[in-house]
Amino acid sequence: MHDQWSGPELDSLIGKASLTRREMMVTTLAVGFAAATLPVHADTLITTGAEGLKVGEVKIPVADGEIPAYRAMPATGGAFPVVLVVQEIFGVHEHIKDVCRRFAKEGYCAIAPELYARQGDVSKLTDYREIFAQVVSKVPDAQVMSDLDAAVAWAAKTDIGDPARVAVTGFCWGGRITWLYAAHNPRLKAGVAWYGRLSGQATELQPKYPLDVAADLKAPVLGLYGEKDSGIPLEDVEKMRAALAAAKQPSQIVVFPEAPHGFHADYRPSYREAAARDGWAQCLAWFRRNGVG
Repeated sequence: MHDQWSGPELDSLIGKASLTRREMMVTTLAVGFAAATLPVHADTLITTGAEGLKVGEVKIPVADGEIPAYRAMPATGGAFPVVLVVQEIFGVHEHIKDVCRRFAKEGYCAIAPELYARQGDVSKLTDYREIFAQVVSKVPDAQVMSDLDAAVAWAAKTDIGDPARVAVTGFCWGGRITWLYAAHNPRLKAGVAWYGRLSGQATELQPKYPLDVAADLKAPVLGLYGEKDSGIPLEDVEKMRAALAAAKQPSQIVVFPEAPHGFHADYRPSYREAAARDGWAQCLAWFRRNGVG
């Protein structure tokens, strides 16, 4: 089972050896929805039950301690294909947990690590600008890549996940991370990026954007974008398409007409049911087509 990720390699990814442990700012996952997303739009909210599933919080060993994560998978069977679910800017709150349960209903072991654990708890902040300034801007991309590696290694070492069948998907902030992780992990099978930023101002902690790594992707990515996304210009989407084509990458981008940013977020006014359902179906099909499912 662990012929691809085994022994010393797994221990290295989990990061147990001679590294300084630190006090994590977040040691347990938030309950409910992040404050900045309230009030929740109950008329469009999708709630996925845990019947037939094993769900809950787990601890992922990482390079300097451990971080909390939400894990959902079928109650029986295994090892399951793994899908890493990368949070929105709002952290691992109820919507991300629900998405994990949706994947589990499809036969996946879905893992959503709290990737801001060292930098702070965003669940109580009410303004997205505060979330970015106080927490998100301080999260190094290298740390995120390492933590996602550790989540895969943990799933493999605990025998709940098949390390030969790993995918990643992410929303908004996690959409950008999805592209970057596909350029980082040579064993990744597929990625689906939901309206992740494609360009931006490089910083020391976040030095590259998807447009910078289009030629370096090691797994095919399906990008799902909205035509009316005010934060991601269609010009950037076309630049990404051109960069993928120039690099002869098998990745693809779909633009949903009239859809705004966050069209999959059924708990917010941005939700667009038709685009969200179509995107979800395309996500599952993309994973299957690329050997994860």
